[in-house]
Amino acid sequence: MKKLLRYFTAGEWLLWGASLALIAVSFAVFDRENYLTLAASLIGATSLIFNAKGNPVGQALMIVFSVLYGIISYTFAYYGEMITYLGMTAPMAVFALITWLRNPYRGNKAQVMVNRIPRRELLWMILPTVAVTVAFWFILRAFHTANLVPSTVSVTTSFVAVYLTFRRSAWFPLAYAANDVVLIVLWSLASAEDLSYLSVLICFVMFLANDLYGFFSWRKMQKKQADPA
Repeated sequence: MKKLLRYFTAGEWLLWGASLALIAVSFAVFDRENYLTLAASLIGATSLIFNAKGNPVGQALMIVFSVLYGIISYTFAYYGEMITYLGMTAPMAVFALITWLRNPYRGNKAQVMVNRIPRRELLWMILPTVAVTVAFWFILRAFHTANLVPSTVSVTTSFVAVYLTFRRSAWFPLAYAANDVVLIVLWSLASAEDLSYLSVLICFVMFLANDLYGFFSWRKMQKKQADPA
């Protein structure tokens, strides 16, 4: 317990605690029925604070969150979100977990070695991203997915985020932050029709704050690993 208390900084405890508290309050005010949404939100927020530390525990929790979020997305006919998280984010989180465990920083399994992606690799990220985006546009349209355009954009940002996560790039939290913005739009539209989805909306607002912090944390971690002295 003492190690856990010292593991996170005061600011990280504040961010994590505020995220969990706001998610719980929003559930109590706007929902009070969909406990699956509450569980997914709490697990997701917890995964992000561990991800910000480069800890593989975050990826393990992300697998659980992806499954729960896929189920929640199905309830509002957000089939793009369902397919993306169950068919892409969850499996990629498994591969990312394995990669993070295999690449600890100086033998410390609680912190992954940050990887610098060469510029030439960006082309190999962009090409499949475009292909996935185009393919999902037709797939989601065939499924009569609600809010087709932002749902397709969400697939794009999710693919970039999971790729960068797998490659241990310090830029992956920023890609997830972009995805959070898209999801805030999606669940704002859903909340306009059903107020119970406001708890999901607030969840992603908190995710945005956590992912922005995660980007700051990973950039700091990258510099420290490059110059440990």
